[in-house]
Amino acid sequence: MTDPRLAAHRADIDRLKEQVAALHAYLPRYELVVWTAGNVSARVPGTDLMVIKPSGVEFEDLTADTMVVTDLQGRLVEGDHSPSSDTASHAFVYAHLPHVGGVVHTHSTYATAWAARRQPIPCCTTMQADEFGGDIPVGPLALIGDEQIGRGIVDTLASSRSKAVLMANHGPFTVGTDARDAVKVAVMLEEVARCVHLSSQLGEPIRLDQDMVDALFDRYQNVYGQRKAAS
Repeated sequence: MTDPRLAAHRADIDRLKEQVAALHAYLPRYELVVWTAGNVSARVPGTDLMVIKPSGVEFEDLTADTMVVTDLQGRLVEGDHSPSSDTASHAFVYAHLPHVGGVVHTHSTYATAWAARRQPIPCCTTMQADEFGGDIPVGPLALIGDEQIGRGIVDTLASSRSKAVLMANHGPFTVGTDARDAVKVAVMLEEVARCVHLSSQLGEPIRLDQDMVDALFDRYQNVYGQRKAAS
């Protein structure tokens, strides 16, 4: 029997399948993944459903038709493939952070190196202050395959303005208002991780003062870029 939620939200689901499939191309383009590791997902607005990459399918073979739909308990609702092994983690985030519309997981080299050290990335650049509002936090070590990772992401982000978390000895997860935003955060995170690592090879990086971090974050979040005109 077809799940009635699929028919009721068919247009959004089909749109997100196209979008999520296309967004996966950014991960190898920016060297954030190797082989089939890494995934992008998107919440289906107004539902307890999400669209996510299937497990073990090579990035070049991903299309809208290969995307799968699950509920927020990680159960397959639509698709011909098994969902990503990280599905339960993504689902837990959506279930507990209603403002999140997209989640990305990668094993990008520099961010994962910080995660392997279980060390937050200190806020030493204006780019990091703009995008993340402070240090990039580290989440707990957790087993892959159930909600433990998702719980660690949610608990860690609860005390941070960051939209990225370095899961200890594993790698980064990023969140966004939608899937594209979460991908952008993943790209920015790797650049920040690389820059601060390289700086640390020259000596101790100099942290930005908290007042400067707050001012930069506020400007970037509320002033930078184009704003829709008031109607």
